[in-house]
Amino acid sequence: MRRRVLFATRVALVLWLAADMSLAADRGTPAQARNMLLQAIAHYKAVGRKQALADFTARKPPFGDRDLYVFCLGPDHTLVADGGFPEIIGVSEDSVVDVHGRGLGSAARQATEAGGEAMIRYRWVNPTTHVLESKIAFFARVGADLCGVGAYIP
Repeated sequence: MRRRVLFATRVALVLWLAADMSLAADRGTPAQARNMLLQAIAHYKAVGRKQALADFTARKPPFGDRDLYVFCLGPDHTLVADGGFPEIIGVSEDSVVDVHGRGLGSAARQATEAGGEAMIRYRWVNPTTHVLESKIAFFARVGADLCGVGAYIP
């Protein structure tokens, strides 16, 4: 009986490690996140605010790829687009905090004040793994909004 339990535990561990390694290969990179943000900015300028925000939330290609997605904060300090967590659209940016209680919206706004673009690091739930992970996000102001794309990093 003990042998079976030990064997089952080892099999489970091997399967878990294999799955974890395959997930690492199926992640977006920080460079891909920055590129997606640049594409999102161009799209926003080409089609206008309303259509762009809808496309970002719907993860319309190329605005959703693996664990990469576009999110935007409006001038009223609410989340106006989110391809990873559309259910939180409309919430105040003050209620969107990382594990340390830091307001991500205010951190992004402060970081982009000087040059219009910025990068911040924080921990956030990965929508593909549902696990709290480290994330590096790139932000830029476009129109009246502040948009970002982040990559989860192991």
